[in-house]
Amino acid sequence: MPDRMGKYWAMIATLGLVWGGTFPLIKFALEGITPFWLAAGRIGFAAALLCTVWVWRGGGLFKEKTNWPAVMIIGAASTALPFMLINWGQQHVSAGFTGLSMAAIPLFVLPLAHLFVPGERMILRRTIGFVIGFVGVALLIGGKAFESSNSELELLGRFACLSAAACYAVSSILTRRLPPVDPVGLAAILLVIGSFIIVPVAWTLEGPPALPDSRTLAIIAFLGLIPTAAANFLRVIVVREAGPTFMTLTNYQVPVWAVVIGALFLDEALPGSMLLAMALILSGLCISQWGALRRLFAQG
Repeated sequence: MPDRMGKYWAMIATLGLVWGGTFPLIKFALEGITPFWLAAGRIGFAAALLCTVWVWRGGGLFKEKTNWPAVMIIGAASTALPFMLINWGQQHVSAGFTGLSMAAIPLFVLPLAHLFVPGERMILRRTIGFVIGFVGVALLIGGKAFESSNSELELLGRFACLSAAACYAVSSILTRRLPPVDPVGLAAILLVIGSFIIVPVAWTLEGPPALPDSRTLAIIAFLGLIPTAAANFLRVIVVREAGPTFMTLTNYQVPVWAVVIGALFLDEALPGSMLLAMALILSGLCISQWGALRRLFAQG
C-alpha cells in the first residue's frame, strides 16, 4: 500500500506542476490562434497521440459492458466543455478569478462523491481540510480574484469559469463509476469525443482555421502532448484507482505552481502572503488526506 500511495502522490504532484505551468503557454499561443481553435488543436493532437498508443497496445477498452452515454458525457465534461468555457470566460474575467474557480473543484466534488461514490464519505476532517486549502488558494491569489475586468459580460464570464469547474467535478465522479477499463483506451476515447465536439463549434463560431505560425504550432503540439494527452492519462489512473476526492488535491497545487512559474520565468511579482498561503494549502491537504499520508509513511 505505501508504494501504491506514493505513486498516486507523485502523479498528483506532477499534474499540479504541469497544469500550473500551462497558463503562460496558453497566453503565448493565443497571440497566434483563436481560443476555440486552440482548444481544438490541443485536444485533437492529444487524441491522435493517445489513439496511436492505444492501437499499438491492442485497442482493448472495457472488460465488461458499460454505459456509453456516461462515457459520452465524461468526454464532453472532461475536455471540450471546460476548455471552451474557460477560454471564453477568461476574455471577460480576471486571471485570478479563473484560478480561484479551478480551486473550487474540490468543493464541487466533495458532496457529489459523498452521494455517488462508495467509500468517499464527506467526513468532517476532510471537509475542514478542503476548506482550509481553498482559503489558502484565495489568499494566494488575493484581491485579483475579485477585481473587476470592466467587461459587460463579466458575470457570464464568471459563471462560465465556475461551470467549467463543475464539469470537471461531474466527469471525475462518472469516471470513477465506470467498470474495469484500460486507462490508455479510456483517455484516448474521451479526447476523441472532445475533438468531435470542439471542432464543429470552433468552425461555427470562429470560422475555418488559419494556419498558425511555427511558434504557435510548436506551443499547440506541446500543450497537446504534455498537459492534455499525458496529463489526461494520469488523471484517468488517479481518478479510477485513488478516487475523485484524492484527485482534487491537484487543484490546490495549480495556483501555487502558476504563481511560482510566473515569478521565475515571466518576472511576475510574488505576493507577500505567499508563504502563509502555501502553509494553509499544505495544511489543508494534510488534514483532508491524513489517512493516506499515514499509510504512505507507514513502516513495513
